[in-house]
Amino acid sequence: MATVLAEVQPGELRYDRLSSLIERFKVEAYILQNTEDDVLQGNFFILQCAQGLRKLVFLPSSPDNPTSIKQICDETVVLAGARVEFGGPGSQLSTALPDCVEIELRDAPELESLAELVVEEVLSPRCGGAAVINRLCEVVMIRLLRHAILTGAAGSGLIAGLAHPNLAQALVAIHENPAKPWRLESLAEEAAMSRTQFAVHFKNVMGETPGSYLSNWRLALAKLDLEAGHSLKSVASRVGFVSPTALSRAYQRRYNELPRHVASKTVMAL
Repeated sequence: MATVLAEVQPGELRYDRLSSLIERFKVEAYILQNTEDDVLQGNFFILQCAQGLRKLVFLPSSPDNPTSIKQICDETVVLAGARVEFGGPGSQLSTALPDCVEIELRDAPELESLAELVVEEVLSPRCGGAAVINRLCEVVMIRLLRHAILTGAAGSGLIAGLAHPNLAQALVAIHENPAKPWRLESLAEEAAMSRTQFAVHFKNVMGETPGSYLSNWRLALAKLDLEAGHSLKSVASRVGFVSPTALSRAYQRRYNELPRHVASKTVMAL
């Protein structure tokens, strides 16, 4: 029997809400030249604002329209700008964030120290700088997601679900064991909620039913595995489909292509 968790406060995280996602998503960062034209292509900024205030700004949902960066604060100096892209299931996290994530670094010391390292690498380029910056940006994004969960930055979607003390338990169970034959009752038990309460809360917070989320998560994992060259049969059993045929049909409905086409493109790329 699952145990009801008390409200989780910052610094009191009792189980890992992100690792099963982080293991599967990809983050790539492209540092931009500090020119107006180049900066306007970015979606991730470390800013020096008036009175010495520094901010981190991430625009996950509108990277192609970042001119709003000019309205973030007065007398802005861009210390570092980048275009950060999520791949795999990580895209579900980025789209679940608000259109503009804005953090005053003095209020988030764990992000402030990393931001300083990013700025240092940008302003004083050295050997291996691109690799260092890419890895730093990945850590910054993970900590930004952690900050968003703990501060309740999102009102709905996956970030909001992971911030919910009960729904998060069911989400982590799905992420860590997608092949398990989950039913609404067993997921509700993971969340320490009644079947009806869980179904209603999940739909209200996540914007989709538990069954829909589970299916989409399995298909996202299947897509990654197929692109990595794994066979349809092995992928089907690994992510929780009863047969390769069932996976093939669901995959075609979700991605509008057959899994064998993914395998063909993978072979051609080798």
